[in-house]
Amino acid sequence: MTEPGHIDQQDDRLAISGDWILPHYATLKRRVEGLAKIREPSSLGIDLSQIADLDTAGATLLMELVGSEQLAAIDDWAPALPAPRRALLRTLGEAMVGHSPPALRPARPVRDFLAETGQRVDGLWQQQRQLLGFIGLTLATLAATLWHPRRWRPTAVVAQVHQTGLNALPIVALLTFLVGAVVAFLGATVLRDFGATIYTVNLVAFAFLREFGVLLAAILLAGRTASAFTAQLGAMKANEELDAIRTLGLDPMELLVLPRVLALMLTLPILTFVGMLSGILGGALVCLVALDISAVQFVAILERDIAVQHFLVGIGKAPLFAFVVAVIGCLEGFKVSGSAQSVGEHTTSSVVQSIFMVILLDALAALFFMEMGW
Repeated sequence: MTEPGHIDQQDDRLAISGDWILPHYATLKRRVEGLAKIREPSSLGIDLSQIADLDTAGATLLMELVGSEQLAAIDDWAPALPAPRRALLRTLGEAMVGHSPPALRPARPVRDFLAETGQRVDGLWQQQRQLLGFIGLTLATLAATLWHPRRWRPTAVVAQVHQTGLNALPIVALLTFLVGAVVAFLGATVLRDFGATIYTVNLVAFAFLREFGVLLAAILLAGRTASAFTAQLGAMKANEELDAIRTLGLDPMELLVLPRVLALMLTLPILTFVGMLSGILGGALVCLVALDISAVQFVAILERDIAVQHFLVGIGKAPLFAFVVAVIGCLEGFKVSGSAQSVGEHTTSSVVQSIFMVILLDALAALFFMEMGW
C-alpha cells in the first residue's frame, strides 16, 4: 500500500517526498491548495529528490505548486532527478508555459440577462427570415408547377388529405362540441345576471363562426399535422432519402412539400366548417337543457341575427392558417440535422411555432376586420 506524498517546509525550502500518483490525487490536491494559501510556493527552493513514485496526475499537481516556467527549467535546478521524471515534468511545464488557468468571470446578472435576451431576439429574427425565405420558395415552386399538369401529384395530395383531414375529423368535432358547450355555459352564467340569457345563442354563433371554429381546428392541426410533417421529413433527411431524391433529379419541394401544403389548405376549411357546426351544436344542446331554448327557437335566432359574413370571415382565414402550419412543419423537417434528438427538438419547435403564428395571425385578422367593420 503506497503512502501519499508529503510537502515539508524547511526554512526557505520545500522537500517533496512520497508517492505523487493518481490514487492519492485528492489528498495531494488539498495539501497543495493548503500550502498555496499560506505562502507562495514558487518563491521557495524545491527538493524533489525524495519522490518515490510519479505519474501525470502528480506532475500536474507539482506544476500547480512550483509553476509551469520553473517546471520547464527543471534540468537546471534538479539535475539529480531521474531522467524519465525530469522529461515528464519538463514536457508538462513547456506545454503549459503561457497558458494560465482561466479566471472566473464575475457574475453580472443584468448584463447576462440582456445578452441572453439579445441572443433570443436574434435567433427569433433569423428563424422568421428562414420562414419567409421558405414561403417564397414554396410559392415559386407552386407557380412553376401550376402551368405543367404533368408535374401535378394528385395521388400524393389525396393521400395527405386522407391523413391530415379525414383522420382528424373526430377529434376536431369532439373538441369543438365540448368548447361550444363550455362557451354556452359561461355565457348563460354571465348573461343571467342581466336577464339576457337569450343572447347566449348569439354569443355561441359569433364565437364559433368568426374565431373558435377556425382557431381550434388550426391549433389541432398544428399539434397533430405539423409535428407529423416535421417527423416524416426529418426521418427522411436522417436516412439520406432527400439526398437520394435529389440524385434522381427530382425536387423535394415539388415532391414532398407541395402535396402537404395543398392538402392542408384543402382540409382545414373542411375541418373549420365541421368545427363551426359542432361548436354551435354543443351550444344548442346547453341552451336546450339549461336555458329552455328549443332547437326551433335556436335556429330562428341564428337565421334572424347572424349574417353570413361572419361565416365567410371565419372560413376565409382557414387557407392562410393551413398554409402557415404546413410550411412551418416542412421547414422544421428540412432543418433536422440527422440525430434522433434533432428530430425531437425540431418537432417540438414546429408545434410551438405553428401555434404561435396561428394565434398571432388570428389576432391581426381580428383587428383588421374590426377596423373594417366586417
